[in-house]
Amino acid sequence: MLGSIKLLTGTSNPRLAQEIGEYLGIPLSDALVGRFSDGEVRVKINESMRGEDVFVIQSLGHPVNDSIMELLLLLDALKRASAGRITAVIPYFAYARQDRKDKPRVPISARLLADLITTAGAQRLIIVDLHSPQIQGFFNIPVDNLYALGVLYEYLSKRLEGDVVVVSPDAGGVERARLLANRLGSSIAIIYKRRPEPNVAEVLDLIGDVKNKTAVIIDDIIDTAGTVVAATHMLLSKGAKSVFVCATHGVFSGPAIERLKESPIEEVIVTNSLNMEGKKLEKLRVVSIAPLVGEAIRRAHEGESISSLFA
Repeated sequence: MLGSIKLLTGTSNPRLAQEIGEYLGIPLSDALVGRFSDGEVRVKINESMRGEDVFVIQSLGHPVNDSIMELLLLLDALKRASAGRITAVIPYFAYARQDRKDKPRVPISARLLADLITTAGAQRLIIVDLHSPQIQGFFNIPVDNLYALGVLYEYLSKRLEGDVVVVSPDAGGVERARLLANRLGSSIAIIYKRRPEPNVAEVLDLIGDVKNKTAVIIDDIIDTAGTVVAATHMLLSKGAKSVFVCATHGVFSGPAIERLKESPIEEVIVTNSLNMEGKKLEKLRVVSIAPLVGEAIRRAHEGESISSLFA
């Protein structure tokens, strides 16, 4: 018999963890997550976890490797504290783009991270918009992959007017674009691109009609923003009235913020799966996934189905 829900968090996105706690009406448990003088991660849980149903909320965002170590040490501490069940809640799962051996002598980093998380003590995972859904197969524990499409749709449905077209920035995102287009009752377009190397995208052509329409580019991750900015210029050149960009995870690494500032994009809409504090971008809009994740935690604890949250 599991005890009550306990919520713990590292330092990667404490504001999201706080919002999830507020949704559930449960305060975050007292835990120290800091650093020793040499930079090593220090973790100490300051209350009993014996027999409790514990959820560790930690996005694997910048600094990525520190965030991973915090998660692993929290999981290990809970395992050794005899927690009843340990669930890792990972709104953004790092290394997900390295999910196969596509070149000689490269690691399958996502599989390694999956092994580390399981070995550290996780007995269940809750993830939001996993970049490659097949990564769920790297785990031998239950994985609930939630989708933030509903959260993004709620914002877009109130913001958009007139004739809208949903645009997938690549062939791999067509299903995501189709689902959003169905909800908005709009048409769909697809950008065909080639990526010669990581973080470098070469936009090649457009399939679909965007002329005199408001274009909405939908993706799961905005990293350096090269793809969405190039796609925006193409859509405007093809006659689109304006371009909105939305994604679940706003990584915004390297030149991303400057690129987005200088681009003709109308708005950039992302969720708070990653910490957005300090991102100085006037056209940035952040929508919260706290109710989505909080509801998944509640249903997991009470043994209810959470499949309705997957769409």
